[in-house]
Amino acid sequence: MDTRQHTEVDTVIVGGGQAGLALGYWLAREGRDFVILDENARAGEAWRQRWDSLRLFTPAKYDGLPEAPFPGDPLAFPPKDELADYLEGYVRRFDLPFRPATRVDEIRHNGQRFIVISKDHTWHASNVVIARGGHRIPKTPPFASELDPRILQLHSQDYKNPGQLRQGTVLVVGLGNSGAEIALETGRSHHTVLAGKPSGELPMRHGRTAARFGLPIVRFAGLHILNLNTPIGRKVAPRFKSMAAPLIRTKTKDLAASGVSLVPRLAGVSGGQPVLEDGTEIDAATIIWCTGYHEDYLWVKLPAFDGHGSPAQTRGVADKVHGLYFLGQEFLYSAASATLPGVTQDAKYLARRISMTREAAKVSAPTAERRMA
Repeated sequence: MDTRQHTEVDTVIVGGGQAGLALGYWLAREGRDFVILDENARAGEAWRQRWDSLRLFTPAKYDGLPEAPFPGDPLAFPPKDELADYLEGYVRRFDLPFRPATRVDEIRHNGQRFIVISKDHTWHASNVVIARGGHRIPKTPPFASELDPRILQLHSQDYKNPGQLRQGTVLVVGLGNSGAEIALETGRSHHTVLAGKPSGELPMRHGRTAARFGLPIVRFAGLHILNLNTPIGRKVAPRFKSMAAPLIRTKTKDLAASGVSLVPRLAGVSGGQPVLEDGTEIDAATIIWCTGYHEDYLWVKLPAFDGHGSPAQTRGVADKVHGLYFLGQEFLYSAASATLPGVTQDAKYLARRISMTREAAKVSAPTAERRMA
C-alpha cells in the first residue's frame, strides 16, 4: 500500500540552489502555485559541503538573485559559506515554498500529469523544472581501484582542507579550476604534484581590478554575445559544453612559484603506484581526484534526453516532453547559464514560458468546450 502523502501543485522545481530559488522568485511574482524540493537539510547546503577555503570567482556585485543584491563589498569575492547563508536568507526573505531534506527518487508521467516521487511524498504537477544536474556521481578512472590501498584517495567532492591528508606526497589529478586551487592550498603544507593540462587561462589577473574593469566585459560577453541567439554563440556552444573551463584565479605560474610540481596527465597504475603519460611513477601518499562528475538522469523516467544522456532542450524547454524544463545547465542559453548572473536570466525566461503556457491552456479550454457543444 502506498503510504506517501499526495499533493497537487502546478509546478515542481527539483533543486533548491541558486537556479531553483531564482525561478521560485519569478514564479511567486507571477502568482503561481509551486514547490521547491531540495535533498539537503538547508538552502545553500551544497555550497557548505565544498572545501573550506573555496571563494566565488564572481564579485559580490554579480552574485545576487532577483531583488536582493549580495551584501558587502561589491568588488570582493565571497567565501562559499557566505553565499550559502545568502541563499538561506533568500528563502526566508521571499517566503519561498522550500521543502528541504527531500530527495526526488523518480519523475514520470501518467499521461495527464507529472508524478514526482520522494521517500514519503508524491507530487502531481502540470510542470516540472529540473534545476540541478543528474545525481552527481564523482568520476574517477577505472584504474583507481588498482592503486595501493595504503594510498588515501579523495574526490574533490570530499576534500575539505589539508588536515585530511596523509604525510607524504599529494598527487592532485586534473588541472581545472578545482585542481589548481586545491593544489595551491595543499602545496603550502605538503609536497604536491599536479597532473594534467589546462585548457587555457583567463587573460587577466583575477582580483579587485579585474572585478572593476575586466570581469564586467566577460560577464557581458557571456550573457549577451555568446548565446544561442547569435551566430558565434551557436558555433561555440557544442565545444563549450565539452571543454574544461579555463583557469580563472590560480594560474600555472602561480602553482610553479608556490612549489607545486606540474606534470603530464596520469596514465595508469604500476605496482600499485600511479604512473604518468611519460612513464614517471609517483610515490603518492594521497591522491585527490579533481576529475569531475558523471551525470545520471536515470531517475527521470521520461523520453527527454539525447543519445548521450544529456537533456534534449531548447533554452531550457524540453524538446519532446511538454511541461518539462531544465535550468542551471552549462550553456542552457548562454555561456553564463551555469553562473549566478546566467541562472537569473534563464530563470526569468522559463517563468515567463511557464506562465504563458498556463494562460494559453486556460484560453484553449473554454474554446474546446464550445466546439464540443
